[in-house]
Amino acid sequence: MSRIRALLGGEWLAVRVQIGLGAVFVAAGWPKLVDPPSFAKNIWAYGLLPDGLINVQALTMPGIELVVGLALILGVWRRGAATVAAGLLLVFMVALSRALIEGNPVSCGCFDLHAAPKSDAELLRDLRMVLLRDVGLMAMALHGIWGPRRGADV
Repeated sequence: MSRIRALLGGEWLAVRVQIGLGAVFVAAGWPKLVDPPSFAKNIWAYGLLPDGLINVQALTMPGIELVVGLALILGVWRRGAATVAAGLLLVFMVALSRALIEGNPVSCGCFDLHAAPKSDAELLRDLRMVLLRDVGLMAMALHGIWGPRRGADV
C-alpha cells in the first residue's frame, strides 16, 4: 500500500498528469477556436443557454481551454489551472448528464465539431462514454489541485 501511496503522491505522476490533462484541454480548445460558428451550433444543441449567450460562450470557452491547457503543460499556475479545468469539467459533466437524462442525442462537440452523422442511439452511447471520460479527467484535475506540491507553484 505504501508503494501505491508513494506513486500517487509523487512528483513523477503529478507531472505526467498535469501534462496529459493540459494536452487534452489544448486538443479540445483548438478546433473550437478555429471554428466558432460550428462550436456555437454544438452549444445550441444542448439547449442549456439563452440564445444571447451562445456566441459569447463559443468565443470565450476555447480561449479558456487553451490557456488552462498551456498552463498545465508548461507547469505555470498549476493549481489554479487545475482548478479551472475541474470547474470546466464539472460544467461539461452537468451538460452531458442533462442531455442523457432528457434523451437529447447531441454530438459532444468536445474535439470534433464536424463528426460523421450518427443515429440517436449512437449519439446517446457516445455521450455516456464521454461522461465516463470526463470523470477520469476530473480525477486528473483533482490530482492537480490536491496532489503533491512541486517547489513554488508559479
